[in-house]
Amino acid sequence: MTIAERSHPAPVPQPLTLRQHGALLVKSFEDRAGMGAAAAADIAAALRARIANRGAVRMVFAAAPSQAEALATLVAAPGIDWSRVTAFHMDDYIGLAADHPSGFANWLDAYLFSRVRFAAVHRLDPGDDPEGAAARYADKMAEAPIDFVVLGIGENGHIAFNDPPVADFDDPLDVKPVALDDVCRTQQVNDGCFPDFDSVPREALTLTVPRLMRADRLFCLVPGANKREAVRGTLYGAVETACPASILRTHSACTLYLDRDSDPDAR
Repeated sequence: MTIAERSHPAPVPQPLTLRQHGALLVKSFEDRAGMGAAAAADIAAALRARIANRGAVRMVFAAAPSQAEALATLVAAPGIDWSRVTAFHMDDYIGLAADHPSGFANWLDAYLFSRVRFAAVHRLDPGDDPEGAAARYADKMAEAPIDFVVLGIGENGHIAFNDPPVADFDDPLDVKPVALDDVCRTQQVNDGCFPDFDSVPREALTLTVPRLMRADRLFCLVPGANKREAVRGTLYGAVETACPASILRTHSACTLYLDRDSDPDAR
């Protein structure tokens, strides 16, 4: 960033519409770039304020192409003391080679973890003992409250890897192994993460719905026409595991960021 850019930062895009669905605040933007820039501005402001007030932040990130624009803007945002931020991520594949670029820890290394200096980065590594890894990760997350979660919504309405067949709004676990449904696995191909369906792992570790919902504040970024029906279910369907993201309507501090393509109400 040049001196001129720091002196005259680009204006934050304004939403086309701002509305409420239950407790969920929805901001809808003209395009994906505007959505990502506006979400990053909100996340950056929240980080600065929380660090100033409490001295540190514990934060969970999603790894997905839908997050790329926002993360690129966020790491370039001024005034964030990343050395006071402890990072987690919300899911990763079981059985994928440790150096596979589509592994979520590796994706976040490329887009985020290697680009700023965190206080700590806790990677979710299933290894050869997924259940043990899940328990250890849950213990690490439970050491102190989670401040913020940055997440998306899947084509089947999942949040993290809580697909409809395995999502549990009353899950007693914080992190668990799950089987991925066919819609979820197909999305990974659609997103360009794998060359074909059979290359997508069948299982993953994921933070559960209650673990996500206990965070103080959630920022949910959902661009693209392929997410429109999932967003419709999130906003207008019953709050039920058939569309796991519908639970976001009950969180006291969650903002959903959409673009024109993903917004079922866009004209």
